[in-house]
Formats: sequence, structure tokens, C-alpha cells
Amino acid sequence: MSNVELIVNNNPKSSFSESIKTVRTNLQFSLVNSSIKTILLTSPEPGDGKSFISANLAIAFTLENKKVLLIDSDLRKGRQHQIFKVHNDKTKGYSNLILSPKDEATIRSFIVPTGVKNLDLLPNGALPPNPSELLLSSNNRELMEKLRSMYDIIIFDCAPVLGLNDALVMTKLSDVNVVVVKKKKTKLEVLEEVKNNFSRVNAKIDGVILNGVKQKDASYYGYYGE
Repeated sequence: MSNVELIVNNNPKSSFSESIKTVRTNLQFSLVNSSIKTILLTSPEPGDGKSFISANLAIAFTLENKKVLLIDSDLRKGRQHQIFKVHNDKTKGYSNLILSPKDEATIRSFIVPTGVKNLDLLPNGALPPNPSELLLSSNNRELMEKLRSMYDIIIFDCAPVLGLNDALVMTKLSDVNVVVVKKKKTKLEVLEEVKNNFSRVNAKIDGVILNGVKQKDASYYGYYGE
């Protein structure tokens, strides 16, 4: 895999990769008494690095021999297909699958191999007219129940929180919620607004990942569990 964004796959011993593995471990230990299956990642705003983090965290879980599905749940501007350099079929993406039959054969026909061992991708597909309503639908809940039986870990790369309800809707289907923020970009008042938005739907932020930390400052990432 030649894509420079997939650092954990390309250089698993790098300091960045070790930081991502630490995030993975912290997620597991923070909820050691729970069965973690679905992990939601979002950010306050576009440009914070949530998709980059989601892709590398997904790869980190495969290093533990987990069968992982990365779902591009950002139905508006998802870019996981660009990160993994795969085709995003606008007739066979996540948005389309929500409205399709839920038998395993149909589901597998929508899922795209990434080239990374044990990691599959469900690209976002077509932009629906009502993303939040589609994500909130009983069809989506039924799909997730089926996918949970097919994979060890499912990662949702969701749309940014501020101004959109999509990620908040998806918290109803996630076991863990993580917010990616960016150094020198995300202000404390913005993070507080994100926290209030989560509280409004009775959802908890289980951790915050600080993106954009220079390597000389110890690591690329910090993970702060609540």
C-alpha cells in the first residue's frame, strides 16, 4: 500500500504508529468490562483529521488479528475511498446499502477490500437528500446488527459535529465515541460546544485525540479519556 496517509500500514514501527497503537490500547482498557464492537470517530469541524485517524486506527486493530470494517459514515464529504484509493460506487455505498436487503451476500457485495489484511471498507456511496434521517432509520439499525455479527471491530468515520446531526445520530449505534481535534485549530469553546451537543442526545465522549502534535513534542497524538 503506497498511500502516504496509511502510516500504520506502511511504517508500523514509526512513532506515529506507536501513538495510534496506544490510542487503540487506551480505548480497550478504558472500557475493559465492556464488549467494544463499534467505535465512532468525529471532529468539531472539517480539516481536523478524523478520516486520517479513522483509517490508521482501523489498521492498528488489524494488527491484533481483528477482523475490521471501516464505514465511511460521512455521507456528505467522506473521503475514505480516496485514502485507500478504491472506487466509490455511487450505487453501492453505505447510503445505498442502508436501503438494500440485509442478507449477508448482498452486504458483502457492497464491501470493498482495502489491500490491508483483515480490513474491509464500506465507502459512503451516494449523497442522500436526508443523511441524518437515513442514519437514524430502522434500516440502518438492522444493517448494524448484521455487521456486528460479521466483524470484530467496526469503525464509523462520521461527519463533523458542529452544524450537523449525523454523528450524534450514529452515537445510538456506537459503543465508544471519540472526538478528533487539531492542535492550534480547535478552540476550547468549540470543544465545549461539541460536548454540549453530545450531552443533548444523552451521549458521552469517551476520549479526545489531539491531532497535529509535532514529533519533537513526544508523539503525533495524544489520547485523553474522560
